[in-house]
Amino acid sequence: MEFQNTLSYAQNLDNKDPLHKYRDQFYYPKVNGKEVIYFTGNSLGLQPKNSKEYVDEVMRDWAELAVEGHFYADKPWWDYHERLVEPLAKIVGAKTEEVSVMNTLTVNLHLLMVSFYRPTHKRFKILCEEKAFPSDQYMLQSQVRFHGLNPQDTIVEVKKRDGEHSWRTEDIVAKIEEIGDELALVLIGGVNYYNGQVFDMKAITAAGKANGAFVGWDLAHAAGNIELKLHDWEVDFAAWCSYKYMNSGPGNASGIFVHQRYLDRKDIPRFEGWWGTKKETRFLMKPEFDPMANADAWQLSNAPILSVAPYLASLQLFEEVGMKALLEKQKLITAYLEFILKKVDDQVASTFEIITPKERGCQLSVFLHGEGKSLFDYLMKNGVITDWREPNVIRLAPAPFYCSFEDMFRFGEILKAGILSK
Repeated sequence: MEFQNTLSYAQNLDNKDPLHKYRDQFYYPKVNGKEVIYFTGNSLGLQPKNSKEYVDEVMRDWAELAVEGHFYADKPWWDYHERLVEPLAKIVGAKTEEVSVMNTLTVNLHLLMVSFYRPTHKRFKILCEEKAFPSDQYMLQSQVRFHGLNPQDTIVEVKKRDGEHSWRTEDIVAKIEEIGDELALVLIGGVNYYNGQVFDMKAITAAGKANGAFVGWDLAHAAGNIELKLHDWEVDFAAWCSYKYMNSGPGNASGIFVHQRYLDRKDIPRFEGWWGTKKETRFLMKPEFDPMANADAWQLSNAPILSVAPYLASLQLFEEVGMKALLEKQKLITAYLEFILKKVDDQVASTFEIITPKERGCQLSVFLHGEGKSLFDYLMKNGVITDWREPNVIRLAPAPFYCSFEDMFRFGEILKAGILSK
Protein backbone atom coordinates (compact mmCIF):
# COMPACT_ATOMS: atom_id res chain seq x y z
CA MET A 1 0.00 0.00 0.00
CA GLU A 2 1.38 3.42 -0.98
CA PHE A 3 1.06 5.58 2.12
CA GLN A 4 1.28 9.37 2.19
CA ASN A 5 2.46 11.62 5.01
CA THR A 6 -0.33 14.18 4.76
CA LEU A 7 -3.26 15.12 6.96
CA SER A 8 -5.76 14.69 4.15
CA TYR A 9 -4.49 11.18 3.40
CA ALA A 10 -4.72 10.17 7.07
CA GLN A 11 -8.23 11.58 7.33
CA ASN A 12 -9.21 9.68 4.20
CA LEU A 13 -8.03 6.45 5.80
CA ASP A 14 -10.17 7.27 8.84
CA ASN A 15 -13.19 7.92 6.62
CA LYS A 16 -12.77 4.45 5.13
CA ASP A 17 -12.15 2.78 8.50
CA PRO A 18 -15.21 0.78 9.67
CA LEU A 19 -13.94 0.99 13.26
CA HIS A 20 -13.43 4.76 13.30
CA LYS A 21 -16.84 5.30 14.91
CA TYR A 22 -15.70 3.37 17.98
CA ARG A 23 -13.45 6.26 19.02
CA ASP A 24 -16.60 7.85 20.40
CA GLN A 25 -17.11 4.82 22.66
CA PHE A 26 -14.07 5.73 24.81
CA TYR A 27 -13.02 8.54 27.13
CA TYR A 28 -9.78 10.40 26.35
CA PRO A 29 -7.50 12.27 28.72
CA LYS A 30 -6.81 15.86 27.69
CA VAL A 31 -3.58 17.86 27.61
CA ASN A 32 -3.73 21.59 26.95
CA GLY A 33 -7.48 21.23 26.44
CA LYS A 34 -7.12 18.72 23.58
CA GLU A 35 -7.69 14.97 23.48
CA VAL A 36 -4.38 13.14 23.65
CA ILE A 37 -2.82 10.81 21.13
CA TYR A 38 -2.86 7.65 23.22
CA PHE A 39 -0.15 5.05 22.64
CA THR A 40 -0.26 3.19 25.96
CA GLY A 41 -3.08 0.74 25.46
CA ASN A 42 -0.34 -1.87 25.94
CA SER A 43 -0.19 -0.71 29.56
CA LEU A 44 -3.73 0.50 30.34
CA GLY A 45 -6.53 0.71 27.81
CA LEU A 46 -8.85 3.68 27.69
CA GLN A 47 -12.15 3.54 29.54
CA PRO A 48 -15.13 2.40 27.44
CA LYS A 49 -18.09 4.69 28.04
CA ASN A 50 -20.41 1.73 28.61
CA SER A 51 -18.37 0.49 31.60
CA LYS A 52 -19.99 2.95 34.01
CA GLU A 53 -23.44 1.61 33.15
CA TYR A 54 -22.35 -1.92 34.02
CA VAL A 55 -20.78 -0.87 37.33
CA ASP A 56 -23.78 1.31 38.21
CA GLU A 57 -26.07 -1.66 37.61
CA VAL A 58 -24.15 -3.69 40.19
CA MET A 59 -24.25 -0.80 42.65
CA ARG A 60 -28.02 -0.45 42.23
CA ASP A 61 -28.54 -4.17 42.71
CA TRP A 62 -26.38 -4.10 45.82
CA ALA A 63 -28.41 -1.17 47.20
CA GLU A 64 -31.81 -2.60 46.34
CA LEU A 65 -31.27 -6.35 46.75
CA ALA A 66 -28.25 -6.69 49.05
CA VAL A 67 -27.39 -10.38 49.44
CA GLU A 68 -30.28 -11.40 47.20
CA GLY A 69 -28.33 -9.92 44.28
CA HIS A 70 -26.41 -13.17 44.14
CA PHE A 71 -29.47 -14.87 42.68
CA TYR A 72 -32.06 -12.23 41.77
CA ALA A 73 -30.14 -9.42 40.07
CA ASP A 74 -30.70 -9.06 36.32
CA LYS A 75 -27.19 -10.49 36.01
CA PRO A 76 -27.01 -12.69 39.12
CA TRP A 77 -23.67 -12.41 40.84
CA TRP A 78 -23.14 -16.09 41.55
CA ASP A 79 -22.66 -16.83 37.83
CA TYR A 80 -21.74 -13.31 36.65
CA HIS A 81 -18.28 -14.35 35.45
CA GLU A 82 -19.79 -16.96 33.13
CA ARG A 83 -21.04 -14.16 30.86
CA LEU A 84 -17.43 -13.35 29.96
CA VAL A 85 -16.48 -16.84 28.87
CA GLU A 86 -17.96 -16.97 25.38
CA PRO A 87 -16.46 -13.68 24.11
CA LEU A 88 -13.12 -14.50 25.76
CA ALA A 89 -13.02 -17.94 24.14
CA LYS A 90 -13.30 -16.26 20.73
CA ILE A 91 -10.51 -13.82 21.56
CA VAL A 92 -8.02 -16.47 22.71
CA GLY A 93 -9.06 -19.30 20.39
CA ALA A 94 -10.44 -21.68 23.00
CA LYS A 95 -13.45 -23.79 23.80
CA THR A 96 -15.76 -22.08 26.29
CA GLU A 97 -15.14 -24.73 28.92
CA GLU A 98 -11.38 -24.02 28.75
CA VAL A 99 -11.71 -20.39 29.92
CA SER A 100 -12.43 -18.79 33.27
CA VAL A 101 -12.08 -15.36 34.91
CA MET A 102 -10.58 -14.90 38.36
CA ASN A 103 -7.93 -13.11 40.45
CA THR A 104 -5.13 -11.17 38.73
CA LEU A 105 -2.44 -12.29 36.32
CA THR A 106 0.50 -13.23 38.53
CA VAL A 107 -1.81 -14.80 41.11
CA ASN A 108 -3.24 -17.00 38.35
CA LEU A 109 0.19 -17.95 37.05
CA HIS A 110 1.15 -19.07 40.56
CA LEU A 111 -2.05 -21.14 40.82
CA LEU A 112 -1.52 -22.71 37.41
CA MET A 113 2.06 -23.58 38.32
CA VAL A 114 0.65 -25.81 41.05
CA SER A 115 -0.87 -27.94 38.31
CA PHE A 116 1.74 -27.61 35.59
CA TYR A 117 5.11 -27.30 37.31
CA ARG A 118 5.71 -30.61 39.03
CA PRO A 119 9.47 -31.05 39.14
CA THR A 120 11.05 -34.46 39.62
CA HIS A 121 14.64 -35.41 40.35
CA LYS A 122 15.23 -35.77 36.61
CA ARG A 123 12.76 -33.36 34.98
CA PHE A 124 12.83 -30.00 36.77
CA LYS A 125 14.06 -27.20 34.50
CA ILE A 126 12.00 -24.23 33.29
CA LEU A 127 12.62 -22.47 29.97
CA CYS A 128 11.71 -18.78 29.58
CA GLU A 129 12.86 -15.83 27.52
CA GLU A 130 15.78 -13.63 28.54
CA LYS A 131 14.65 -10.63 30.60
CA ALA A 132 11.04 -11.73 30.85
CA PHE A 133 8.65 -9.25 32.44
CA PRO A 134 9.87 -8.83 36.05
CA SER A 135 6.69 -10.24 37.60
CA ASP A 136 7.18 -13.45 35.60
CA GLN A 137 10.80 -13.64 36.70
CA TYR A 138 9.85 -13.21 40.37
CA MET A 139 7.03 -15.72 40.05
CA LEU A 140 9.26 -18.36 38.48
CA GLN A 141 12.10 -17.81 40.96
CA SER A 142 9.78 -18.08 43.96
CA GLN A 143 8.11 -21.21 42.58
CA VAL A 144 11.49 -22.84 42.08
CA ARG A 145 12.62 -21.94 45.61
CA PHE A 146 9.30 -23.25 46.97
CA HIS A 147 10.22 -26.65 45.53
CA GLY A 148 13.62 -26.50 47.23
CA LEU A 149 15.52 -25.85 44.01
CA ASN A 150 18.05 -23.21 43.01
CA PRO A 151 16.78 -20.76 40.36
CA GLN A 152 20.26 -20.49 38.82
CA ASP A 153 20.33 -24.23 38.18
CA THR A 154 16.68 -24.52 37.24
CA ILE A 155 15.61 -21.54 35.11
CA VAL A 156 17.08 -21.48 31.60
CA GLU A 157 16.78 -18.21 29.67
CA VAL A 158 16.83 -18.19 25.87
CA LYS A 159 18.96 -15.26 24.79
CA LYS A 160 18.86 -13.15 21.67
CA ARG A 161 21.83 -13.44 19.34
CA ASP A 162 24.56 -10.83 19.70
CA GLY A 163 23.60 -7.62 17.94
CA GLU A 164 19.97 -8.69 17.43
CA HIS A 165 16.89 -7.24 19.12
CA SER A 166 14.54 -10.23 18.83
CA TRP A 167 14.55 -13.95 19.45
CA ARG A 168 14.72 -16.58 16.73
CA THR A 169 12.26 -19.44 16.93
CA GLU A 170 14.92 -21.93 15.87
CA ASP A 171 17.06 -20.88 18.85
CA ILE A 172 14.18 -21.51 21.26
CA VAL A 173 13.45 -24.91 19.72
CA ALA A 174 17.16 -25.79 19.80
CA LYS A 175 17.35 -24.88 23.49
CA ILE A 176 14.30 -27.07 24.23
CA GLU A 177 16.01 -29.99 22.51
CA GLU A 178 19.29 -29.25 24.27
CA ILE A 179 17.70 -29.39 27.73
CA GLY A 180 16.04 -32.62 26.71
CA ASP A 181 14.41 -34.78 29.36
CA GLU A 182 15.41 -32.35 32.13
CA LEU A 183 12.81 -29.87 30.86
CA ALA A 184 9.64 -29.69 32.95
CA LEU A 185 8.06 -26.46 31.72
CA VAL A 186 8.20 -23.85 28.97
CA LEU A 187 6.68 -20.53 30.06
CA ILE A 188 7.15 -17.47 27.85
CA GLY A 189 5.35 -14.17 27.31
CA GLY A 190 3.40 -14.57 24.07
CA VAL A 191 4.19 -10.96 23.11
CA ASN A 192 7.32 -9.52 24.64
CA TYR A 193 6.54 -6.40 26.63
CA TYR A 194 9.78 -4.61 25.71
CA ASN A 195 10.29 -5.17 21.97
CA GLY A 196 6.73 -6.13 21.00
CA GLN A 197 7.76 -9.41 19.37
CA VAL A 198 5.08 -12.05 18.84
CA PHE A 199 6.56 -15.48 19.54
CA ASP A 200 5.71 -18.43 17.31
CA MET A 201 3.49 -20.00 19.93
CA LYS A 202 2.37 -22.86 17.70
CA ALA A 203 5.92 -24.01 16.90
CA ILE A 204 7.30 -23.50 20.40
CA THR A 205 4.36 -25.29 22.00
CA ALA A 206 4.78 -28.24 19.65
CA ALA A 207 8.50 -28.44 20.39
CA GLY A 208 8.01 -28.31 24.15
CA LYS A 209 5.32 -30.94 24.18
CA ALA A 210 7.27 -33.22 21.84
CA ASN A 211 10.03 -33.04 24.46
CA GLY A 212 7.66 -34.12 27.23
CA ALA A 213 7.31 -30.73 28.93
CA PHE A 214 4.24 -28.70 29.86
CA VAL A 215 3.90 -25.46 27.87
CA GLY A 216 2.19 -22.31 29.15
CA TRP A 217 1.99 -18.69 27.98
CA ASP A 218 1.71 -15.33 29.69
CA LEU A 219 -0.60 -13.48 27.30
CA ALA A 220 -0.62 -10.09 29.04
CA HIS A 221 0.37 -8.29 25.83
CA ALA A 222 -1.28 -10.79 23.48
CA ALA A 223 -4.93 -11.17 24.51
CA GLY A 224 -7.05 -8.78 22.49
CA ASN A 225 -4.02 -7.78 20.41
CA ILE A 226 -3.12 -10.73 18.17
CA GLU A 227 -4.72 -13.86 16.78
CA LEU A 228 -4.60 -16.74 19.26
CA LYS A 229 -5.53 -20.40 18.80
CA LEU A 230 -4.76 -21.84 22.21
CA HIS A 231 -6.89 -24.96 21.85
CA ASP A 232 -5.69 -25.84 18.36
CA TRP A 233 -2.05 -25.21 19.31
CA GLU A 234 -2.55 -27.64 22.23
CA VAL A 235 -1.23 -25.15 24.75
CA ASP A 236 -1.47 -26.64 28.24
CA PHE A 237 -2.32 -23.42 30.08
CA ALA A 238 -2.25 -19.64 29.74
CA ALA A 239 -3.21 -16.52 31.66
CA TRP A 240 -3.68 -12.88 30.74
CA CYS A 241 -4.63 -9.56 32.27
CA SER A 242 -7.63 -7.64 31.01
CA TYR A 243 -6.64 -4.01 31.48
CA LYS A 244 -4.35 -3.59 28.48
CA TYR A 245 -5.89 -4.28 25.09
CA MET A 246 -9.18 -5.40 26.64
CA ASN A 247 -9.81 -2.08 28.40
CA SER A 248 -11.31 -3.44 31.63
CA GLY A 249 -9.80 -0.94 34.06
CA PRO A 250 -6.65 -0.66 36.20
CA GLY A 251 -5.44 -3.87 37.83
CA ASN A 252 -8.59 -5.69 36.82
CA ALA A 253 -9.46 -9.38 36.74
CA SER A 254 -7.40 -11.95 34.88
CA GLY A 255 -8.45 -14.73 32.54
CA ILE A 256 -7.11 -18.26 32.39
CA PHE A 257 -7.03 -21.05 29.83
CA VAL A 258 -6.66 -24.72 30.71
CA HIS A 259 -6.69 -27.19 27.85
CA GLN A 260 -9.63 -29.53 27.61
CA ARG A 261 -7.48 -32.59 28.34
CA TYR A 262 -7.05 -31.46 31.97
CA LEU A 263 -10.69 -30.70 32.69
CA ASP A 264 -13.13 -32.72 34.79
CA ARG A 265 -10.29 -34.48 36.59
CA LYS A 266 -9.86 -35.03 40.31
CA ASP A 267 -6.32 -36.37 40.04
CA ILE A 268 -4.63 -33.15 38.91
CA PRO A 269 -2.86 -31.20 41.68
CA ARG A 270 -4.48 -27.84 42.24
CA PHE A 271 -5.08 -25.32 45.01
CA GLU A 272 -8.83 -25.40 45.55
CA GLY A 273 -11.60 -23.29 46.99
CA TRP A 274 -15.36 -23.54 47.20
CA TRP A 275 -16.10 -21.61 43.98
CA GLY A 276 -14.32 -24.34 42.03
CA THR A 277 -16.66 -27.04 43.28
CA LYS A 278 -19.74 -28.01 41.29
CA LYS A 279 -22.49 -25.38 41.18
CA GLU A 280 -25.20 -27.96 41.70
CA THR A 281 -23.87 -28.92 45.14
CA ARG A 282 -21.84 -25.83 46.10
CA PHE A 283 -24.33 -24.55 48.65
CA LEU A 284 -24.76 -27.93 50.28
CA MET A 285 -21.40 -27.13 51.91
CA LYS A 286 -20.05 -30.66 51.50
CA PRO A 287 -16.62 -31.31 53.02
CA GLU A 288 -15.28 -32.96 49.83
CA PHE A 289 -14.19 -30.92 46.80
CA ASP A 290 -16.04 -31.96 43.64
CA PRO A 291 -14.46 -29.99 40.80
CA MET A 292 -16.38 -28.16 38.13
CA ALA A 293 -15.99 -29.91 34.79
CA ASN A 294 -14.46 -26.79 33.21
CA ALA A 295 -11.70 -24.26 33.91
CA ASP A 296 -13.80 -22.88 36.77
CA ALA A 297 -12.35 -25.74 38.85
CA TRP A 298 -9.29 -23.49 39.29
CA GLN A 299 -11.39 -20.72 40.87
CA LEU A 300 -11.00 -20.28 44.60
CA SER A 301 -13.53 -17.63 45.59
CA ASN A 302 -16.57 -15.90 44.20
CA ALA A 303 -15.80 -13.29 41.52
CA PRO A 304 -15.21 -9.63 42.47
CA ILE A 305 -18.31 -8.38 40.67
CA LEU A 306 -17.43 -4.67 40.74
CA SER A 307 -14.20 -5.53 38.93
CA VAL A 308 -15.68 -8.01 36.51
CA ALA A 309 -18.50 -5.66 35.44
CA PRO A 310 -16.32 -3.26 33.36
CA TYR A 311 -14.56 -6.29 31.87
CA LEU A 312 -17.92 -7.57 30.65
CA ALA A 313 -18.74 -4.11 29.30
CA SER A 314 -15.57 -4.03 27.21
CA LEU A 315 -16.11 -7.56 25.95
CA GLN A 316 -19.48 -6.49 24.57
CA LEU A 317 -17.56 -4.17 22.23
CA PHE A 318 -15.30 -7.05 21.19
CA GLU A 319 -18.38 -9.13 20.44
CA GLU A 320 -19.81 -6.31 18.35
CA VAL A 321 -16.64 -5.72 16.33
CA GLY A 322 -14.97 -9.13 16.23
CA MET A 323 -11.27 -9.94 16.30
CA LYS A 324 -11.06 -10.21 12.50
CA ALA A 325 -11.88 -6.52 12.03
CA LEU A 326 -9.61 -5.46 14.89
CA LEU A 327 -6.69 -7.43 13.46
CA GLU A 328 -7.20 -5.96 9.99
CA LYS A 329 -7.04 -2.43 11.32
CA GLN A 330 -4.20 -3.29 13.69
CA LYS A 331 -1.99 -4.37 10.78
CA LEU A 332 -2.85 -1.30 8.72
CA ILE A 333 -2.49 1.36 11.41
CA THR A 334 0.77 -0.13 12.72
CA ALA A 335 2.17 -0.17 9.18
CA TYR A 336 1.13 3.47 8.77
CA LEU A 337 2.82 4.40 12.05
CA GLU A 338 6.01 2.71 10.85
CA PHE A 339 5.78 4.69 7.61
CA ILE A 340 5.37 7.96 9.53
CA LEU A 341 8.39 7.18 11.71
CA LYS A 342 10.54 6.56 8.66
CA LYS A 343 9.38 9.80 7.05
CA VAL A 344 10.27 11.79 10.17
CA ASP A 345 13.60 9.96 10.35
CA ASP A 346 14.40 11.26 6.85
CA GLN A 347 13.80 14.85 7.99
CA VAL A 348 15.86 14.98 11.21
CA ALA A 349 19.44 14.32 12.25
CA SER A 350 18.48 11.69 14.82
CA THR A 351 18.07 8.05 13.82
CA PHE A 352 15.10 5.87 14.73
CA GLU A 353 15.59 2.12 14.94
CA ILE A 354 12.44 0.02 15.19
CA ILE A 355 13.45 -3.01 17.24
CA THR A 356 10.10 -4.76 16.89
CA PRO A 357 10.32 -7.53 14.26
CA LYS A 358 7.73 -8.15 11.58
CA GLU A 359 6.11 -10.71 13.89
CA ARG A 360 4.20 -8.10 15.87
CA GLY A 361 0.90 -6.92 17.21
CA CYS A 362 0.20 -3.19 17.35
CA GLN A 363 3.27 -2.22 19.39
CA LEU A 364 6.37 -0.64 17.89
CA SER A 365 9.38 -0.21 20.16
CA VAL A 366 11.73 2.46 18.86
CA PHE A 367 15.35 3.25 19.73
CA LEU A 368 15.80 7.01 19.55
CA HIS A 369 19.48 7.23 18.70
CA GLY A 370 20.81 10.68 19.46
CA GLU A 371 17.88 11.55 21.69
CA GLY A 372 17.30 11.42 25.43
CA LYS A 373 14.39 11.46 27.82
CA SER A 374 13.83 15.15 27.11
CA LEU A 375 12.15 14.13 23.86
CA PHE A 376 9.80 11.84 25.75
CA ASP A 377 9.01 14.71 28.13
CA TYR A 378 8.29 16.95 25.13
CA LEU A 379 5.89 14.39 23.67
CA MET A 380 4.03 14.03 26.96
CA LYS A 381 3.73 17.80 27.43
CA ASN A 382 2.34 18.10 23.91
CA GLY A 383 -0.39 15.51 24.21
CA VAL A 384 1.31 12.28 23.13
CA ILE A 385 0.88 9.65 25.87
CA THR A 386 3.58 7.04 25.38
CA ASP A 387 6.08 5.35 27.66
CA TRP A 388 9.81 5.28 28.08
CA ARG A 389 12.08 2.30 28.66
CA GLU A 390 15.77 2.66 29.42
CA PRO A 391 18.15 3.40 27.82
CA ASN A 392 16.28 5.32 25.09
CA VAL A 393 13.30 3.34 23.86
CA ILE A 394 9.72 4.54 23.49
CA ARG A 395 6.90 2.06 23.05
CA LEU A 396 4.07 3.05 20.74
CA ALA A 397 0.90 0.96 20.68
CA PRO A 398 -1.81 2.26 18.32
CA ALA A 399 -4.72 0.22 19.69
CA PRO A 400 -7.20 -0.24 16.82
CA PHE A 401 -10.33 0.33 18.89
CA TYR A 402 -9.63 3.99 19.56
CA CYS A 403 -6.50 5.18 17.73
CA SER A 404 -6.94 6.91 14.39
CA PHE A 405 -4.78 7.36 11.31
CA GLU A 406 -4.94 11.09 11.90
CA ASP A 407 -3.38 10.41 15.32
CA MET A 408 -0.43 8.77 13.54
CA PHE A 409 0.08 11.76 11.26
CA ARG A 410 -0.19 14.30 14.09
CA PHE A 411 2.21 12.26 16.20
CA GLY A 412 4.78 12.48 13.41
CA GLU A 413 4.43 16.26 13.32
CA ILE A 414 4.83 16.57 17.10
CA LEU A 415 7.79 14.17 17.12
CA LYS A 416 9.56 16.15 14.41
CA ALA A 417 8.88 19.44 16.19
CA GLY A 418 10.26 18.02 19.43
CA ILE A 419 13.54 17.01 17.80
CA LEU A 420 13.96 20.24 15.85
CA SER A 421 13.18 22.40 18.89
CA LYS A 422 16.43 21.51 20.67
